[in-house]
Amino acid sequence: MMKKILVVGGANGIGLSMAHILAKRTETEKVYVVDKAELKEEYRHEKIESVQFDLTSNDYSVFDRFNDIDGLIITAGFGKLALFKDIPEEMIATYFNVNTIPVIRIIKHFYDKLSSKDDFYCGVMVSIAGFMSSPFFSLYGATKAALKIFIESVNVELAKSGTTNRILNVSPGSIKGTSFNQGATDLNVTAPLAEEIIKNMEEKNDLFIPQYEEVFKNVLERYHADFRKEGLHSYEYKVASGRVK
Repeated sequence: MMKKILVVGGANGIGLSMAHILAKRTETEKVYVVDKAELKEEYRHEKIESVQFDLTSNDYSVFDRFNDIDGLIITAGFGKLALFKDIPEEMIATYFNVNTIPVIRIIKHFYDKLSSKDDFYCGVMVSIAGFMSSPFFSLYGATKAALKIFIESVNVELAKSGTTNRILNVSPGSIKGTSFNQGATDLNVTAPLAEEIIKNMEEKNDLFIPQYEEVFKNVLERYHADFRKEGLHSYEYKVASGRVK
């Protein structure tokens, strides 16, 4: 089990939920939360140390202080339903500079721990949008597809190096109880999923798709059978859901 954990993007949503669950464990010594947003007073805990940091910064030396961790969770990211034609050009770089590049840089920073023979647990929030075409999420999906391939490739390298450590790709659909897409954080709603993610991390699994059997197995099968048809279905589903403003 993890004792000292770094949660990047842990000031709200699913990251905050995992931070709180881990902080309540007897065996946990410290949970470091790194986020652009300040950790609200109501979410503070004696085992949680909060550090404010903007992932779009060039200098990542802030992560040097966490060389004692044995667990790494990266949940930072954002997305908004919008047609590609409606996304300002300057936002293209922002999407990748928040959702993709920071994850790769942080993994690089802790790669020696990942590739060691000592247990190191790592989980990254990706998205089911990284597995298939997702109209209204074209740019967001592209940032997550890049992470999917990166994680799969690095996991092969880790396996070949002889370590049992892996990066867990957590790829859910829409998550209730988070601040993603301008929602509100509700730890009671996110707790069951947060528990499942932690469990998969500690089992050193490399992929966890919540609701896979109930929902996404069929969706992925339809996508692989005819990606054009499933893309059109996804477009119409989002419009009908009322989520598109």
